[in-house]
Amino acid sequence: MRQPNLATLSRPVEHFGTERPRGRAARRLAVLTFPGAGDPSAFRAQVERLVRTANPVSLPQVQEALQVGAPLPPHAVLVSFEHGHRSAVTTALPVLAARGIPAVAFVVAGLVDTERPYWWQEAEFLVKQGGRARNLSVREPGGVAAAMAALPDPDRRSCLEELRVTARRAAPGQPQLTAADLLALRDGGVEIGNHTYGDARLPHCDDYVVREEVVGAHERLTKLTGTEPSAFAHPGGVADVRAEALLRGLGYRSAFLGDGHTFDLRPTAVSRPNPLRISRLSVNGRTSRGLFDAVLSGWTPTVRKLRGAVACR
Repeated sequence: MRQPNLATLSRPVEHFGTERPRGRAARRLAVLTFPGAGDPSAFRAQVERLVRTANPVSLPQVQEALQVGAPLPPHAVLVSFEHGHRSAVTTALPVLAARGIPAVAFVVAGLVDTERPYWWQEAEFLVKQGGRARNLSVREPGGVAAAMAALPDPDRRSCLEELRVTARRAAPGQPQLTAADLLALRDGGVEIGNHTYGDARLPHCDDYVVREEVVGAHERLTKLTGTEPSAFAHPGGVADVRAEALLRGLGYRSAFLGDGHTFDLRPTAVSRPNPLRISRLSVNGRTSRGLFDAVLSGWTPTVRKLRGAVACR
């Protein structure tokens, strides 16, 4: 498939509203995931572009398309939110509800009703405050989280504890989604998805922790909302086969990667799309308008990092 180039992505935004790609690109599903909606004006502008140039679809529509082949409209886009950031309810929900746009929020179940920061944000703050850990040599801003995510899970956890002990001050609290927020999202057309219990990197966990992260989160979200989640977001965007086996046993209908691609739901002569490995593209308020429009049109933008997109944590 022909890929966009930087010159194309630099066109004024109005060109993309009338020059949509045809054929295969128009029939691919773009799953956009926002780490949050921190910049209200930028998020509102992106939603306006989505309404004008693409066709928003719901999680149940995507699941039906995968299960029974129900067709999706051309330029189909599913909106999602990563980690269950509280801006999903404070900023995004009013904008989406006003325009009737469905979405799905993947929630770290263990953070609901707390003010605990995400572990990678806490780690980066603690390092800036002089925190040190034996298994952590990286100290550059932005590199701490990646280095810790690559560690075996017990080492990641012990590393965070050492940073807490050695830092000059503790990380500030961060208000997370509440149980009431989950209900408000659901009632406003935003499905609640499972993003594990503590956002551990599952490929680096033992079997017991994988089960606790997946099943424990499923049970807590079910208790808080009264509804069993049917969608899962792989932490770090990377699938784990043990987690997938648990998801099948729990009856999950979809799970999402963070691989920076659009997703073709159509079966081929040799295979069917894997509903537990649906591609996603991560965007935020800094994503350029040109790239955002290209994504909505159905391209897989290989230059996304150069133009402001962000990778899934």
